[in-house]
Amino acid sequence: MTADFSAVGLRVGHATDAAGATGVTVIRGDGAFRAAAAILGRATGTRELDALSPHHLVDRVDAIVLTGGSAYGLGAADGVMRWMEERRRGFDVRVGVVPIVPAAVIFDLAPLGSPLARPTPAMAYDACERAAAVFEEGSVGAGTGATVGKGAGVERAMKGGVGAHVERAGALAVGAIAVVNALGDVRDGGGAIIAGARADGGGFADVARAMAQGAAAGPRPAAGNTTLAVVATNAALTRLELAQVARASGAALARRITPVGTSFDGDVIFAVGAVEGPAAPAIQVEALAVRALEMAIERGVRAAKGRDGVPGLAR
Repeated sequence: MTADFSAVGLRVGHATDAAGATGVTVIRGDGAFRAAAAILGRATGTRELDALSPHHLVDRVDAIVLTGGSAYGLGAADGVMRWMEERRRGFDVRVGVVPIVPAAVIFDLAPLGSPLARPTPAMAYDACERAAAVFEEGSVGAGTGATVGKGAGVERAMKGGVGAHVERAGALAVGAIAVVNALGDVRDGGGAIIAGARADGGGFADVARAMAQGAAAGPRPAAGNTTLAVVATNAALTRLELAQVARASGAALARRITPVGTSFDGDVIFAVGAVEGPAAPAIQVEALAVRALEMAIERGVRAAKGRDGVPGLAR
């Protein structure tokens, strides 16, 4: 499966460590863009998130990095900074430029691959170099080691991955990319679980129900979790409006992942807008962002291939 982000003016690049079951995904444009973020989870790993505040001096960013490797993976963003600096792209500090590259991580140190495998700056540099409007979905980049449904025990998990989708309304386009590595189950548009914790004898255990009944896997689930997302529009919105879009997009996670935003998830949503583009009401962008992100989450598991005894929906 592939996605096309040309309508929102962005390029996406992946670097994959298949043996280690980790990777990095870089989202960039042909120039800087406005961005904001909303934190939904309570176990986040992030870098340069303060630069996305509407009150911050820096009003644009140069790229966003989504990476595996837990907190170790944050260092991969150095590779994107190097790529940007070589092209003199970044915040002008008179003696040079400082690229602004916010990053967020998923925990993928288990159960797949090696817990010692981490995305590197060289991998992120390569992902930035090869970024394109049309890109692969599934078990690639930051989604390489992603799994879902770990709330009932990691041994019951299924494969997660990277998914993307674009919604359009006339000249307005809103796209979303998601790295789905959730504690909870992933549901389709009708509310049925399509990937998540497997029940004995077949079917799904329903993590949200199991947690409500006190039957989930202990006070600290065996493996970390997190869903990371970027919603992007070709509309020119202010940073404050983008912050509202990021927050509103959380409705997509609530509809498609159950439970979501838990104490063991590091869920973060970035919202990206053009510096120059068509005018659009922020409320319309919010509505399209929710629809796009819902589909991106679903595609993230439908495109994910199973490995190492962890089944996936893709063949």
